[in-house]
Amino acid sequence: EKPFTCHECGKGFRVGSALNKHQRIHTGEKPYKCADCGKCFRLTSTLSTHRKIHTGGKPYVCLVCGKTFQLSAYLLAHQATHSADNPFQCLACGKNFSLRRYLAIHQRIHTGEKPFKCSVCGKRFNRRSTLIVHQRVHTGEKPYKCPECGKSFIMSSDLISHRRIHTGEKPYNCLHCNKSFRLSSHLTRHQRSHTGERPYKCLDCGQSYTDSSGLIKHKKMHMEKKQRTSQVAHQGEGRYKCPYCSKSFHAKSAQVLHRATHVGERPYRCSKCEKTFGHSASLLKHQRIHTGERPFKCPNCDKCYNDSSTLRRHRRSHTEEKPYKCPSCGECFGAIAALLKHQRFH
Repeated sequence: EKPFTCHECGKGFRVGSALNKHQRIHTGEKPYKCADCGKCFRLTSTLSTHRKIHTGGKPYVCLVCGKTFQLSAYLLAHQATHSADNPFQCLACGKNFSLRRYLAIHQRIHTGEKPFKCSVCGKRFNRRSTLIVHQRVHTGEKPYKCPECGKSFIMSSDLISHRRIHTGEKPYNCLHCNKSFRLSSHLTRHQRSHTGERPYKCLDCGQSYTDSSGLIKHKKMHMEKKQRTSQVAHQGEGRYKCPYCSKSFHAKSAQVLHRATHVGERPYRCSKCEKTFGHSASLLKHQRIHTGERPFKCPNCDKCYNDSSTLRRHRRSHTEEKPYKCPSCGECFGAIAALLKHQRFH
């Protein structure tokens, strides 16, 4: 029996306190404030989880190997690796495996060994199965086809994730607010809104982001700034000065576009979804999502894209160009996202 009913959505609860907590979803009330950073939360449990970022606390200890965790859910997932059915233990991290060959494959993570080499581009992998999947990038093979819409995929996991679009299945639930997601990566990103975790840090200015896409967008700002500085150095000072900073421009239109970045002005509105943009070019690019237009075609394989930057990234799969270099070890990558993912291991 659930005698306490929410008047907003009709959901029932056994006790009044549970209803009070639930109603904060509708009211937006966040009464629990972090004393360290001022961020507010709906539940005391969420605040407690968030505060571990400031304190570095990991109170959940594995009694088998001594490893500690911020959340009990993380500990439970870890403890499954110590099952009696998994007698082969990795001495580097304590993880257990059911077969010796699984342990041998796992240990390549620690040793860095990558014995499987792609004959087309030279990239190396620590598993044969990963190499086989990678080679489909070169061959264009997409063996996993959706029976609903006919779309094909390189990996079976991509097809499984895609089919949830048709079924509406959202198997990944947030423990903090009961919101559900189609992909585990979406849940991980969402949970950072509760914990305040921002693991993607800009090495140029120290600003942090909850997901890699935010950092990539931010890093482009640094790259564009360096390019503009270089252009000004070669061309001399422009006649149109920005009233908010020291920048100057040779064209009035360029100065107007730049000023929008200071005042937050977004005068260009999409007629389909009401989203607004600071530049007309950004609106045009966005509208292609609605129209399906893909005017940028790859001359090598006839694939089409809705913006030129995505086409440039794609063409590197043909040219093998790798312009993004890791300053720590010198390894190069074709995409900035791949470089950022790599840098997290340094």
